[in-house]
Amino acid sequence: MNDSTPKATRTGRPRSTAADAAILEATRASLVDLGWSKLTMGDVATRAGVAKTTLYRRWAGKNELVVDAVAVLFDELELPDRGSLAADVQGVVLQFAALLERPEARTALMAVVAESTRDDSLRHRIRSAIVDRQKRLVLLGRERAQARGELRYEDDASTAARNADLIFDVIAGAVVHRTLVSAEPVDAEWAIGFTSLLLLGLAGAQAA
Repeated sequence: MNDSTPKATRTGRPRSTAADAAILEATRASLVDLGWSKLTMGDVATRAGVAKTTLYRRWAGKNELVVDAVAVLFDELELPDRGSLAADVQGVVLQFAALLERPEARTALMAVVAESTRDDSLRHRIRSAIVDRQKRLVLLGRERAQARGELRYEDDASTAARNADLIFDVIAGAVVHRTLVSAEPVDAEWAIGFTSLLLLGLAGAQAA
């Protein structure tokens, strides 16, 4: 006899945002204290006060966990409307530099970037979870500048996408190099000089 009575669908326990936050915070603390090579999923679970199985239900391994722990820090970056493209750029440069001054952000970012040189899947995850997500700031800043008449609208979508990539690479690359490689301060004076140089380049590119 066929039973046509619908069977109840079993649903899993809802994911706890508090547990996620505790795990990611514990991951960053472990990186600062232990470094990449000594960090283990077990150590993170102990610090976060959760079972190790809880970690593996959320993340396949250490690589994915550490990238997500870094990504949530970069998600804190914002781009409030400061009234001009120059002010917007200076603001995000200083905000980004301040983030990189935090030990947990600096250590975590340098660890995943170093490890990604030997791991293509990790490099792709960094791009999707951090780089591509943070390009939102470039797109927002450019949109505002175009609305103010400070920048022209690009006629071609591929040109617009390429320019957004270049702007992101120039800003992120300069700040990361200044803070993490040269170990020099990114202060208001440096931000003003960098922004002037960037805007001169943008003006020249649009005039070409």
